[in-house]
Amino acid sequence: MANSLDVERLERAVKSVYQDVAEEPDEEYHFEMGRELAERLGYPASDLDRIPARALESFAGVGYYFDLADLQEGDDVLDLGSGSGTDVFVAALQVGDSGSVTGLDMTDEQLTKARQLRDEAGMDNVSFEQGYIEDVPFDDGAFDVVISNGVINLSPDKEQVFEEANRVLAAGGRLAISDIISEKLMPESIKNDEDLWAACIGGAEQVDRYTSIIEDTGFDVTDVRENTQYEFISEQAANACQKYGVKSISLSAHK
Repeated sequence: MANSLDVERLERAVKSVYQDVAEEPDEEYHFEMGRELAERLGYPASDLDRIPARALESFAGVGYYFDLADLQEGDDVLDLGSGSGTDVFVAALQVGDSGSVTGLDMTDEQLTKARQLRDEAGMDNVSFEQGYIEDVPFDDGAFDVVISNGVINLSPDKEQVFEEANRVLAAGGRLAISDIISEKLMPESIKNDEDLWAACIGGAEQVDRYTSIIEDTGFDVTDVRENTQYEFISEQAANACQKYGVKSISLSAHK
């Protein structure tokens, strides 16, 4: 699949959109953003009250998975595609001072914003690192839990992403993610549409293939659920979703 895509062009498009998400969260996008979305997806208001509000304004997640992640005090957590840090900050509340949460993102503007918010909030157990989710810059077995929200669909090489997630997890580690999938195979015209790719639609994998990729990289998928509270808001995105069954799911898996 990756061979048929102009990967560099798609990467530029994704970076451009998420630069804007960091710096101009009030603009219109194909997808909804902000605290109202987070609460509708299932994030407890009590958690959202305790994290930086400016992170939440750039929140562009597609589901809630923290109940599946079952984070424990002292866990070391990696967030793939951490954006402005909403999920990192929520995870930090749950792992406590004895745990740690590392956000990995490729977009400079998101990293700059997230680091500033971390420093302002004094969250010492949080770090944000530059990098790609297909080439995670951490040692084997470095984390107890890997999380990700609405990001893996943006990668043209999902198998590599899950291989890396498996590699950096300790034995018995767990994966908890929300992402966009499709019920039907989408045509190349949509998969190569950089606007729809950056909107989390063009790169959506068929759900059965998606779970197969995860299992083929060494995970045991334990839960899969649909996030019916999530929907795209632009007409172009909504039409693609209706035609190809594009929707949000949350899932958990164990190494």
